[in-house]
Amino acid sequence: MGFIDSYKQLEKLCGEVLNDDRRVSAYIDEMLSTPRGSYYVRTWDEDLKKLKHYRWVRNKIVHEPDCTEKNMCEPGDEKWLEDFYSRIMKQSDPLALYHKAIRTRSASKSTQKSSASKRTSHKKRKRKSTHRKIGCAVFMIIALIIAAIFIIKYNQI
Repeated sequence: MGFIDSYKQLEKLCGEVLNDDRRVSAYIDEMLSTPRGSYYVRTWDEDLKKLKHYRWVRNKIVHEPDCTEKNMCEPGDEKWLEDFYSRIMKQSDPLALYHKAIRTRSASKSTQKSSASKRTSHKKRKRKSTHRKIGCAVFMIIALIIAAIFIIKYNQI
């Protein structure tokens, strides 16, 4: 396969995955509008740079009369496009990895919130239990004092 054929294959896949007629441009725009992508995905910046470059190369080849694959492409360009296609298929491309990282982070946060909530709930139950014990002790002391008063009064009569 040549560069243009590899690019067309990637472009078709991007269009299907994103359901957008702008295809590779839509993928690039999605990456550009994704907050902190490079924070969550190690290859984010490099992949974005390559996609933009290969879109530019493709446009030059298609629209400029003197531009051809032979004078515009370097060894490895076609392979990179095919590998990126494969990464999308395996859901190991930047956008897929970003969404996985966000879901994992959200799940982790809800687990942390749930654990914190359980700890707080446990502390409240423990506090209520302690209050009940103190209340029972106070009631028993008052009951004993009242009983002692009655016994003392009854013995005086």
